[in-house]
Amino acid sequence: MSGFVEQPEPVQVPGLVHLHTGKVRELYRNGAGELVMVASDRISAYDWVLPTEIPDKGRVLTRLSLWWFDQLADLVPNHVISTEVPEGAPSDWAGRVTVCKPLRMVPVECVARGYLTGSGLAEYRLSRTVCGLALPEGLEDGSRLPAPIFTPATKAEVGEHDENVSYDEVVRRVGTETAALLRQTTLAVYGRALEIAGERGLILADTKFEFGYAEDASHDEELIVGDEVLTPDSSRFWPAEFWEPGRPQPSFDKQYVRDWLTGPESGWDRGSEQPPPELPSKVVEQTREKYIEAYERLTGTSW
Repeated sequence: MSGFVEQPEPVQVPGLVHLHTGKVRELYRNGAGELVMVASDRISAYDWVLPTEIPDKGRVLTRLSLWWFDQLADLVPNHVISTEVPEGAPSDWAGRVTVCKPLRMVPVECVARGYLTGSGLAEYRLSRTVCGLALPEGLEDGSRLPAPIFTPATKAEVGEHDENVSYDEVVRRVGTETAALLRQTTLAVYGRALEIAGERGLILADTKFEFGYAEDASHDEELIVGDEVLTPDSSRFWPAEFWEPGRPQPSFDKQYVRDWLTGPESGWDRGSEQPPPELPSKVVEQTREKYIEAYERLTGTSW
């Protein structure tokens, strides 16, 4: 079993229709037909949405995504219309709201990797490939790849794993032209982000994007990037000064949460069907600090 430890009840707001509860975001549609995304402070690990929230996490993700959209605007358009809080919404939605163009989403998670870790490392150890792409011998956890690679996945429901797939499978699902455009755009955006992060002393090991087309667009219209981009929830950022292949790297994500859940203090058996417990305050605070540090290091502004 996995999913929500405690299923949240969406806030009802006059004029908004609730569409979906995700791991982190609530999705609504307003009277103009626009999408309203609200980032919560929820955090997930090991396919569970945990019962403990991380204060300010939703605002950090929202503000960081908006900053990245600006950095990438010349490479790919985004779905953002405004950040105005809808009338009648709770005051704590401030800083969490993104009003967006509705998109016809491409059913592929577009992942770029410049370094070997995570599920890519697991596959490499078995077959010396990642998503069917052959890689050189001798790579280790954290090794830089000869060149960034496009390693797509299918998007899973809450409580399920995303599944890595081959490029040929992407072609089968979306067609040759769209598959090529997804790969080209993903690697171009990753390259830009890798450079920007590097200037700030960070390594962008891997990241994932979601793309779509405007609802009224013809087939040859340009891709639009949606959801969140280049946040600690969708990307692995490592401090460059501590990078050392051959071991797990310190990162700006859920490291403290994962370490505590799988350590003896939590008392939780990941292989059981029991949901994970509440997080202790020290883990919550350490995780919050990491999200904020990532924001400050990348943007150069104080939280």
